[in-house]
This record gives sequence, C-alpha cells and structure tokens, in this order.
Amino acid sequence: MRKLKNSELNRLSVNEFKSSEKTPITVVLDNIRSLNNIGSVFRTSDAFLIEKIYLCGITATPPNKDIHKTALGATESVSWEYQKETIDVINELKQADYKIISIEQAVGATMLNQFKTTSEEKYAVVFGNEVKGVQQAIVDASDYCVEIPQFGTKHSLNISVSAGVVLWELFRKIKSI
Repeated sequence: MRKLKNSELNRLSVNEFKSSEKTPITVVLDNIRSLNNIGSVFRTSDAFLIEKIYLCGITATPPNKDIHKTALGATESVSWEYQKETIDVINELKQADYKIISIEQAVGATMLNQFKTTSEEKYAVVFGNEVKGVQQAIVDASDYCVEIPQFGTKHSLNISVSAGVVLWELFRKIKSI
C-alpha cells in the first residue's frame, strides 16, 4: 500500500463545500471552554458536511489562532453563528422542526448505537461543557438524550472525541453507509 497525497484525496474546495448539499445535522456547542476542542469540532463538522455550528455562552468564536490550530481552515467552510443563550438557539431550532439531541449521561438516555435516525428528520446535536456537561435546562428541552457507550473506568470522553464519534455515527445512519 501507498499513502495518498493530499492532492489525491479529491476534497471539496471551500466554495464547493458551501454550495454542496449538507447532512441535516446542526451542532450546538454549549459553553465549551477549550479553544482546541472548538477547532476540532469545526474540523469534524467539515468532514461530515454538517449544516452549521452554533457557538453559545462562553464558547469562543473565530477568528482565533488557537481555534485555527485544530480547525485547519474549517472555520472558513462550515457555517457558524454565536448566540449568548443556548436555550434561545434550541427554541429557534425546535421551531424549525429540528429534533434536539443532547449528548449526555442521563436517566432514560438512549445509547448511541441504539439511536434510530431517519433521512427525513433534521437534527441538532448539543455538546456540553467539558466539566459540567450540557445544562439541565437544555437537557429538559431536548427531544432525546443520547449517551456514548463506554466500558472503562473514566466517566466521559473529551468533547472533541465525543463529537467525532457522534457525528460519524449519525452521518453513517442518515446516509445509510
């Protein structure tokens, strides 16, 4: 086997990305404190043609050199918007017929591998603060809580890892890959 060169990967240009059909998923970052995590979510969102990212509360916004370090230009391709209150974003998305999914460990949560999607639905996926998780008010306003199955000693995954796992799994299910 031979590793492919970047020029052989046939990736979209930024303009092609912006005009392409998106996966019906929007990401909501609820008070994310790490700039590297924010950048990583942008990069993952680019990989799976995510519609938009909402940056809420204390979540920093581009342009920022530390976000850029991990986003590697994805802040230019993925649409984003800042809003101070996460609940306002959730209410707007609900009015636009999005199903709200909080990624959280909660009573009655559905395990990610058991969560069912349909290609007709639009989804907004909420990732919470690295220490406190998704705000309880946002969990209360959600249509679903989804948990990533874990089998080791740690209580959670890093938010950038969680975003990669969840967005890939939802993308795979929606696109029937």
